[in-house]
Amino acid sequence: MLVGERSMTRGSNLPDTTRYPPGDLAVWIFILAELAVFAIFFVAYAFTRMQHVVLFDQYQATLDRNAALLNTLALITASYFVVRAVAAIREGRVEGCRRWLWAATGMGLLFLLIKSTEYAHHLGEGVRLSSNTFYMFYLSLTFFHFMHVILGVIVLLVLAARVGRGCYDARDHADVESGASYWHMVDLVWLILFPLVYVMH
Repeated sequence: MLVGERSMTRGSNLPDTTRYPPGDLAVWIFILAELAVFAIFFVAYAFTRMQHVVLFDQYQATLDRNAALLNTLALITASYFVVRAVAAIREGRVEGCRRWLWAATGMGLLFLLIKSTEYAHHLGEGVRLSSNTFYMFYLSLTFFHFMHVILGVIVLLVLAARVGRGCYDARDHADVESGASYWHMVDLVWLILFPLVYVMH
């Protein structure tokens, strides 16, 4: 019965939203590769922390948890906006999709602004990769993620512009789903990075 229902949907005027995973398969391969790299970073951080607990606790206290919490809320909010954008384009609401993508872009830019301010503070205090093991991991992990957020913001900007030009509709929006999937990966990584680097003792 399910097969029949899906075939009927494909034969009707309704858009087919049963594609899994959503978006382009090549993007998913890239996402999985990036997640694997982050996983290696996280495991290395965790094992090193176990060997230098006092040092990690000492310098972790120098981090701005309030700024990190604001950035967490910014990324979660951006992901919500991205979900709404995908839902809008699936329903053929092109203008709604464009607005949600711009809103998500704004949250991504807010993250970059807050994180840049945090980096400026640390650099002003003389913090470098060579300062100690904790700062080496902190700067490496967060900056690697920072670069992914920059790419994510660029993707959202491009998608918003293309949606505004009428490049996507309810039947043809795989690029929007691909961009959304990438953004959710960026958010997921931060949701692991935040407690691991800023909170865990």
